[in-house]
Amino acid sequence: MVLRQTLSPGLLLPTSGLPSDITTAWLLRFEDLGVPRLYELLRLRAEVFVVEQRCAYLDPDGEDMDALHLGLETDAGLVAYVRLFLSASNAEAKFGRVLVAREARGQGFGEALVSTAIASLWAMNPTLPIRISAQAHLADWYQRHGFVAYGEVYDEDGIPHVGMLRTSSPIKR
Repeated sequence: MVLRQTLSPGLLLPTSGLPSDITTAWLLRFEDLGVPRLYELLRLRAEVFVVEQRCAYLDPDGEDMDALHLGLETDAGLVAYVRLFLSASNAEAKFGRVLVAREARGQGFGEALVSTAIASLWAMNPTLPIRISAQAHLADWYQRHGFVAYGEVYDEDGIPHVGMLRTSSPIKR
C-alpha cells in the first residue's frame, strides 16, 4: 500500500519506519485539519482518555489551536494521534495527548507515533529539548525513546504522571 502524507504548508513529516499498515500520515495545523478529521481525533481522544481511562476532564483545553496535530491512519481510520508544540520562545518543544486506539494496540503504532513526533519536532528545530508529562506507568517505555524522568510523581486528572525530558537530538550537526 502507498503511504499518503498530508501536511500543512512548510511542515516536514519524517515517515521512515512506519508500520506497513499505515496508509496515511498527517501533520497539520489546527486550521488545516478540516471538520471530519477534527471530529475523528476529538472522538478518539474522548474514547481513550475520558471513557476508557474514566477521567472526567475538559479535553478541548484551548491548546489545540496552538498545536500541530500528528495522526496515523490505516484503512480502518485514525489509529494513533499526538499533539506537538514548539514554545513561543522557541526554547523547548513538547508533545501530549499521545494515544493509540484500543483495537490497534500492540502493533507498533505507539512506537511509530512517538518516533515520528520526535523526528518531526527536531526537523523543525534540532536543538530543542523535548519535555513531556507521561503517565507514570509508561515512564520506562518513554525511556526507551531517550526520555529521562525528573521530579516527583504527581496527580494529573486522577492519574499519576511524571515529567520527562529528552535533550539529545538524533540529528547529527
